[in-house]
Amino acid sequence: MELFKRTNINFMRIRWPAIWLSSAVNLIAIGSFIVLGFNFGLDFTGGTVVQVGYQQPVELPQVTDALRSGGFEAGVQHFGSSRDVLIRLPPTDVAAAATLGERVIAALSASAGANPVELKRVEFVGPQVGQELVNQGGLAILYTLIGILIYVAIRFEWRLALGAVIATIHDVIVTLAVFSLFRVEFDLTVLAAVLAVIGYSLNDTVVIFDRIRENFRKVRKGTVLDVVNLAINETMSRTIITSGVTLLAVIALFLLGGAVIHGFALALIVGIVTGTYSSIYVASSSAVLLGISRADLMPVPKEGPGVDARP
Repeated sequence: MELFKRTNINFMRIRWPAIWLSSAVNLIAIGSFIVLGFNFGLDFTGGTVVQVGYQQPVELPQVTDALRSGGFEAGVQHFGSSRDVLIRLPPTDVAAAATLGERVIAALSASAGANPVELKRVEFVGPQVGQELVNQGGLAILYTLIGILIYVAIRFEWRLALGAVIATIHDVIVTLAVFSLFRVEFDLTVLAAVLAVIGYSLNDTVVIFDRIRENFRKVRKGTVLDVVNLAINETMSRTIITSGVTLLAVIALFLLGGAVIHGFALALIVGIVTGTYSSIYVASSSAVLLGISRADLMPVPKEGPGVDARP
């Protein structure tokens, strides 16, 4: 702790390279959204999820080949163990979905041999519900960003509020870019992780902004860059400890939590890393570029009868 408190790193010295790097990454991310789009899960596209269980461990290519032989094009993954398999099928009409489980079991049983398979559950999500979830998810992110802008503007100052929103948007775009570029499935758990990333990034940013405001009021000498650097250095121990411990927990969740929450954990890993970076180089740099000054954060003097007579 004492080591980090004594650090005197000039973070703002490389603010311009960091800004250009962030801008380039965001442009690539937006290009990926337009060209590649997202690999939406059944929560958003609609379709059918079929969970089956084998008596012995089974390889996923074997399951895929059996489904293809039965006329199904589906995504498969292990679910909790190598004996349980989750099969994701594209949307179909309700009448066909009613017998889909039996047809999938028939296709798998034809090539199961001495490893019997049983049907555990079938879930159907209509495409209309999926589209509604897409719209509601986008609105949830938009409303969250608007709420952040209002909250930080009231608590601090509009330049800091705008810097916080820019940093938060940066984190959301980078996190989503990973799912777009690498075609990782995007479902409701990932959307929940993105919203959690927004909260995490804002919390990290507010801690630094709080210290910037305090330093503007108590440090009488020094430029704006000096005050911002001092604030980042003073909060460095808290940032490293908080981000490090959280990151270790999420990595353990990613490695040991199973395939079902891989997307959730991956989004949090990316969000924590980018959130820590953006709090230093995007939020603070944006506030500096917007012209934040000591006068903007000094307490407003009280006026009224009898004020001058007070001790």
